[in-house]
Amino acid sequence: MRTTVAIIGAGPAGLTAAYLLSKNDVDVTVLEADSAYVGGISRTATYKGFHFDIGGHRFFSKSKAVEDLWTEILPNDMLQRPRSSRIFYSGKFFAYPLKPFEALIKLGVIQSTLCLLSWLKARLLPVRDPRNFEDWVTNQFGRRLFNIFFKSYTEKVWGMSCKEISADWAAQRIKGLSLGSAIKNALLPQRYNGDRTRVIKTLINSFRYPRRGPGMMWEACAEKVKTRGGRIEMGCKVTGCAYDELRSAWNLQFKDRQGNLQSLTADHVISSAPMRELVRGLSPQVSERTLRAAESLNYRDFLTVMLILKERNMFDDNWIYIHDPSVKVGRIQNFRSWSPEMVPDPAKACYGLEYFCFEHDGVWDSKDEDLIDLGKRELMKIGLAKEGDVVDGTVVRQKKAYPVYDDDYARHVATIRQELEDSYPNLHLVGRNGMHKYNNQDHAMMTAMLCVENILADTQLYDLWQVNQDAEYHEAGAPAAEETQGTALRLVPTRVVSASPELAPEG
Repeated sequence: MRTTVAIIGAGPAGLTAAYLLSKNDVDVTVLEADSAYVGGISRTATYKGFHFDIGGHRFFSKSKAVEDLWTEILPNDMLQRPRSSRIFYSGKFFAYPLKPFEALIKLGVIQSTLCLLSWLKARLLPVRDPRNFEDWVTNQFGRRLFNIFFKSYTEKVWGMSCKEISADWAAQRIKGLSLGSAIKNALLPQRYNGDRTRVIKTLINSFRYPRRGPGMMWEACAEKVKTRGGRIEMGCKVTGCAYDELRSAWNLQFKDRQGNLQSLTADHVISSAPMRELVRGLSPQVSERTLRAAESLNYRDFLTVMLILKERNMFDDNWIYIHDPSVKVGRIQNFRSWSPEMVPDPAKACYGLEYFCFEHDGVWDSKDEDLIDLGKRELMKIGLAKEGDVVDGTVVRQKKAYPVYDDDYARHVATIRQELEDSYPNLHLVGRNGMHKYNNQDHAMMTAMLCVENILADTQLYDLWQVNQDAEYHEAGAPAAEETQGTALRLVPTRVVSASPELAPEG
C-alpha cells in the first residue's frame, strides 16, 4: 500500500520533507497553522510592495546536498550577495567580524591594550569545563571583549543573564570563531575555494539570496509539492496526535481556517511544531516525567518593526547588531542590502528593527503605532535617521522564534526524546522547534532530508540527532573531522553504526 505522511508545519524542514517525499510518489499532506505564509520564520512578509525578511537568512551551507537542493528549487532567482554587518557600541560602529586595527582605533589604545591583556589571561587561565555562555565566550575572547561585544546584545536576545544560557548555544552559534581566528581573518582573509567544510560560517564574505527574500524559496517549494500531488493545507492548526497501535497508524486532529475540527490519518508523522506543544497533544498521553520536561522548555519570541524612510544612504550592511543598553532594539536590517528588489522605490529605504521579547510581555502587547514610534525614536538616537525621515511602517510578530538554551534544556530534551522513540512509532522530529535546537535553515533541511531517507527505507538509516549545526551528519562515535573519500564535503552522509541514546555533541 502507498505510504502516507502527515507533516506538521510548512517551514524549511516541513517543506523540504514534503518536496522530497512527493518526488518519490509518497502521499503527503502538510498542515500549516498560518493562513497566509509558508516558510515559517524563513518567510518573506510584504507591505505596500516592500518585501522584508523575518530574522535575516543568508543562504550558505557547508552541505553540498543542501546547496544543490536550493538550486533545484529556485534555479533562476538566486543572487550572490556581499556579506556585511557591524556592531553599534558606545556611539560607534565596528565591523563584524571584528577588524582588530579598526577596533584598536575606535576603542582607543588603553581600552584595546586592556582587551588584549584580558584575552591573554583567558588563554592562560581559561574557565575549566565552561557550562554557560559567559564562561565559553570569555575563554575565546577574554572577559573585557565579552562585556563590550557580546553581553548586552545576547541578553537582549534571550531576556536572561549570560550566566543562565547554556555553553552549547555559544559553541553552536560562534563555532570556530575566536579572537585569534578573527585577527587571522583580518590579516589574511579566507578565500572560498569550494571546500565549505573549512569555512568558518561566521566569517563568510558572501552568500546566495533569493531576489525577493527567503519566502520566494519556500513558496516555490510549496508549488512543486502541489504539482507532484502533495497537499498543503493552510490555516490548519494541529490540536492532537493520536497513535492507534492496533492499526499502526496516526490520527491527527486539527482546526481548519473556518475553525471546524477535522482529522487526518497517516502512517508517519513528521513534526516541526514546537516540541512542547507536540508533547502536550500526544495520545496516549506521555508520562508525567516527560510532560514536566516538555513544560520546562522555553521559547523566545520577537517582533520586527519595519520602517520605510527617505533614502539617505545611512548604511549598506545586511544588519547592525545594537550593543547599546540604552535602546531596546537588538538588531537593524537594511532590506535593500539583502536584495535591491526588496525595495521597489529607489528614493526610499526599508529598515527592519528587531525587538526580542516573550509573548504577552510589555513589548509584545504594545500597540503597533507605539512600536513604530519607538522604532523612529531609537533609529534617530542611534544616528541612522533624522526627524521626518520615516514615512510609513508596520509590525510583524513572530512567536517561538528561538528555543531557549538554558542550563537544563538538554536534560529535558533527552527525557522527551527517549520516551517518544520508545513509545511512539513513526513519529519524526525535525527542524529548529521540532528538535528544540537553535539552528539555521540548512540544518533544519538536513534533518528533513535524512528523515525522508528513513521513511523511504522503512528503517532508521540515520539518527537525525547526529546532524550538527553545519548541516553535516556525524556517525555516533565518529570523529567530527571525518571526511568522505576524495573530498572534505560530505556528499552523502554515512549510515549510522550505532545510535546513541544521548544528545549528539554539537560540532
